[in-house]
Amino acid sequence: MTTDHSRTAELERHLGDPFDDANPVGFGALLEADERGEMPAAAERALDDYGFNAEFVPVELGGRLSRLDDVVAALRCLYRRDPSLGLGYGMSSFIASVNVWLAGDDRQRRTAAELILGNHRLAAAYHELAHGNDLSGAECSLVDVDGTPVLRGRKEVVTNVRRAQGMILFARTDERPGSRSHSQILLDKRALDRTRLRDLPRFPSSGMRAVQLHGIEFEDCPVPPHSILERGRGLETAIRSFQITKTLTPAVMCGPVETGLRVALRHLTTRPLYGGTATDLPHVRSALTGVFADLLLVECFGAAAIRAVHVLPAEASVYSAVYKHFGSAVLLDAMNTLSDLLGAHFYLRTGPTAIFQKLLRDVRLVGFGHAARAACESIVLPQLPVLARRSWSEPRPEDAPAELFDLDAPLGPLEFHRLGLSAGGRDHLTGSLTESVSRLGGPAAALGELFRTEHAALTRDCRALGPADLTITAGAAASDLVTRLGHVHTAASVLGLWRHNIGGGGLPDAPVWPHALLARLHGRLKGRPAPLPQAAEEALYAELLDRFHTGRAFDLTARLLPDGQGAARE
Repeated sequence: MTTDHSRTAELERHLGDPFDDANPVGFGALLEADERGEMPAAAERALDDYGFNAEFVPVELGGRLSRLDDVVAALRCLYRRDPSLGLGYGMSSFIASVNVWLAGDDRQRRTAAELILGNHRLAAAYHELAHGNDLSGAECSLVDVDGTPVLRGRKEVVTNVRRAQGMILFARTDERPGSRSHSQILLDKRALDRTRLRDLPRFPSSGMRAVQLHGIEFEDCPVPPHSILERGRGLETAIRSFQITKTLTPAVMCGPVETGLRVALRHLTTRPLYGGTATDLPHVRSALTGVFADLLLVECFGAAAIRAVHVLPAEASVYSAVYKHFGSAVLLDAMNTLSDLLGAHFYLRTGPTAIFQKLLRDVRLVGFGHAARAACESIVLPQLPVLARRSWSEPRPEDAPAELFDLDAPLGPLEFHRLGLSAGGRDHLTGSLTESVSRLGGPAAALGELFRTEHAALTRDCRALGPADLTITAGAAASDLVTRLGHVHTAASVLGLWRHNIGGGGLPDAPVWPHALLARLHGRLKGRPAPLPQAAEEALYAELLDRFHTGRAFDLTARLLPDGQGAARE
């Protein structure tokens, strides 16, 4: 996705070549920190020096935040090195701060901005072990004691809650049942009575080992009266903010998968085998090409979903949840495929491939972290019948705005207030399928028609859903509907990007890549990611090798990486 490449390049140069053993922000140092279960101190100092936290603060408050794809590009620089660094240094603060930008008053927004720009962290204290993703069951509460608001209860498994200077706390503020029973509270620890706080022990984890997961307990802790963000709207604010942060999660997790693919190529292109190298074997080339295709599929859907927050914010509730649901599954499959190709080298903790075992452990968070796939389904399922009866059933579907796909088109401001709790039956992304498919020719046209047919079948099935099929307790068949919608949305994204970025966007030859990606996607839809058609596979593999050897990114930009990671030097 197009962004300010000069800014990204500057950050990459500041961090240096991750494959350089002497680099304090390189894979060697990051692996050592992972083994110790500590955040990499040198890397965090480098990011402080760069002023990385300004990426999360709106321009009008002194930061650099104006476009969501800029945030993704910056975070991806971290995630492709070390997801623990991406989450523990930056993403956790962004997840918390979005709630303030969305629902805070001027004073609260200034407070959050000052904390973040001062290189302090914000923690998003939502989680309670007893309730998991069920925010409505949260027991930590803000109560009135003799006219003073005080906090009671605990939060657990919260990133950076011990290291953070500030936090967004999700707490019950009304004992009555209903959607207005909880609020979000902005806390600055400097304004709290520390004798009323108790740090809970750390929760060790198998992946993201360096990320500090702790809990906190409040014992009648007084809080300033101006701390609440829109009393009674905590759940609504969380749902709307998640539309932004859920969209970011698979997009930034493409970073470690890209590095995993690069590490595999470095190993397999130089590994002697049967008188040649491992990549001389057809099945190895097919598997590598399939991973590249999967990465591009997630990139394409991600580009549309991220731009939709600007272009179609009222529809973001569907796109964000479906993208998280689809993208997490595909990225996990891709890393598992790469681990099979690496064989015994995928779990070694020393040597040239050592970073892979860490990335494999860390990437698993994409499936359950922040919002699990089941939670995404709970957002989408109630909207399926409305979508089926409204925009999906229109005789002439309304095409999506060109800005949704044109990677060179300017994006309007992030207008948080335009994010809705539901899409109201609107879905311009699938509406673009008809026009996109009409532009196709050759084998890709037949595949495009298959996805139009699939969308028609999905529409019929969703129109037939009953009330029992629309809740979190729905069966596997209802869950499968969300999976199918993910594939239709991805097909629409692939074709929309092709239609509006022919000859650009960092993608392979225009007639070839839609055929390759749709073939891969259709195989996934049918539960069997089959080998790509020979011509498409050869073209995509040639593109992959060219990017690898010339040191270019495997994303939609195909930008030159300033650290020269392309060469297979071991």
